[in-house]
Parts: sequence; C-alpha cells; structure tokens
Amino acid sequence: MSEKNKVSAELQETVQELQLIRGQIQSFSSQISEYSLTMEVLSNQSEDKSVYRSLGNLLLEVEDREKLSTELSESKLNIENHLARLIEREEDLRVQYEKLVSLFESQ
Repeated sequence: MSEKNKVSAELQETVQELQLIRGQIQSFSSQISEYSLTMEVLSNQSEDKSVYRSLGNLLLEVEDREKLSTELSESKLNIENHLARLIEREEDLRVQYEKLVSLFESQ
C-alpha cells in the first residue's frame, strides 16, 4: 500500500470517528437539557402535589424529593463530565484531521 493510500485510509477513519463522536455529543447534550428541565420542573412543583418516577414499565410515587433531586444532579454531572471528555477527543481528532489533510494534499 502506498503512503498516499495509507494517509487516505487514516483520514477516512478519522472522519468516521469524528462523525461518531459528534453524534454522541449531540445525544449527551440533549440528555443534559432533559435533566435540566426535569430538575427545574421538580423544583417548581408544589409540595402538595405528588411526583412520580418512571421505573421500567411502572410509574412510582416519589417519597423523598430531595433524594430524587440529588440523584438527578449526580446523573447530570456524570453526563456533563463524559461530554467534556468527548469534546476534548473531538478537538484532538480535528487537529489530527487537519494534519492528515495537509499531509494528503502535499503528496
């Protein structure tokens, strides 16, 4: 395999990984938005109204709102941390992509 073909193959792999990571970033960003909205609605929900949580096919009444709020916050934080790592990886791949494009064009 020639050097140009190797660079071309590596370039294609980088593009595929970039596309995959971009999809994951969008998915995690949507999840964060959902968590934020859920937490906002929960905090605005009157104490005299019941709050329910979905568990599989069941809808269960929440006894401890504070515990639910803490769990939601922790889950959101975990997703935000993972999203930050994905964004860093995407930036690294973009730099790699630019280098590969330059190398490919110079051959």
